[in-house]
Parts: sequence; C-alpha cells; structure tokens
Amino acid sequence: MTKFTVNDRPVQYRLDPATPLLWALRDASNLTGTKYGCGNGDCGACIVEIDGEAIRSCLVTIAEVEGRFVTTIEALSRDRSHPVQQAFVAEQAVQCGFCTSGMIMAAHVLLRKNSNPNDAEIDAAIRNLCRCGTYPRVRAAIKRAGRIMRREETIAAVPPPGISPADAAKAVPALVDPAGRQ
Repeated sequence: MTKFTVNDRPVQYRLDPATPLLWALRDASNLTGTKYGCGNGDCGACIVEIDGEAIRSCLVTIAEVEGRFVTTIEALSRDRSHPVQQAFVAEQAVQCGFCTSGMIMAAHVLLRKNSNPNDAEIDAAIRNLCRCGTYPRVRAAIKRAGRIMRREETIAAVPPPGISPADAAKAVPALVDPAGRQ
C-alpha cells in the first residue's frame, strides 16, 4: 500500500506501485483538475506540485511519491481566488482550457520561489504546450499574479465559479413541442 499526502490529506492507495501518479489522482481520488495530455511528459497538462517542485505526474509512479507531499490545482482555491487563477482569467490566458491547470500549477511553483520573474525565467519554468498559443497572455498573467502576491495590485472580484457539480447532476426536463409530443 502506497502512502503520501495529497492536498494536505494523508492518502493510501491500493494500486500497483507502478501506477502513474496522474491516474491515481484522477481515477482513485477523483482529482480531475490534473489533465492527461500526452503521457510522455512533453505537454505539461498533468503538472502537480510535489514537495515544492512542479512535476509532470504522468512520469512519476505512486511508489516514487511515497511519503511526499502532493498538491493539485484543487488545493489552490475552490473559489478561484488564488492570485494565479485570478490573473489567468483577468489576462484572458485561458482559451480552450486544457493546458491551463498544468500552467497554473507551474506558475504557482515559480511565483512561490520568485514573485517577480522576467520573461526568460517564466519561459524556463513554463515549458507547457498550449495548442491555442496563449503564451504572451500566460506571461502577462504570471507577471500580474506576481504583482498581486507582492500586494502591488489587486483584482476587483473573484471570477465566478463554473457550474457546480450539484447543478450539473440535476435532471434536464424532457423537451415538449407545442403539439404536446415528446
């Protein structure tokens, strides 16, 4: 049995120790903010924080994470109030959204180490692939998040959360046409 901490909670998985962390998080813990992109460590969609480092979770097994601390995007903030999340929305750095959680996690780790990175430092830390090509907006968002973290700037409001799981699970009423047919 593999034991480690995920989002400040101790977990133990009864999975094959060779299981990639990505699949343990997504399938066993239902932490689906961590995305599967390529499975080869090339795209960065699956980045999580492990002991303070941005790590591609598709490349690390749960055995390698034994006794360590893992943080996923779900732990940053449930209401999207984390400075990196706010800045990504404010700078419109999110387009299709697939790569976003990995970029946000990589940016979070970067900004904890250096709250005022230059373009070269951002490019070195954010090696994620974005099919939509939002790199200039991602850079702007990371710089803005740094200013927020340094208390040089604020964002007026937390972006509204999406549809809640409870609302999404509600049954959709059957459509009825004017003639009364279903």
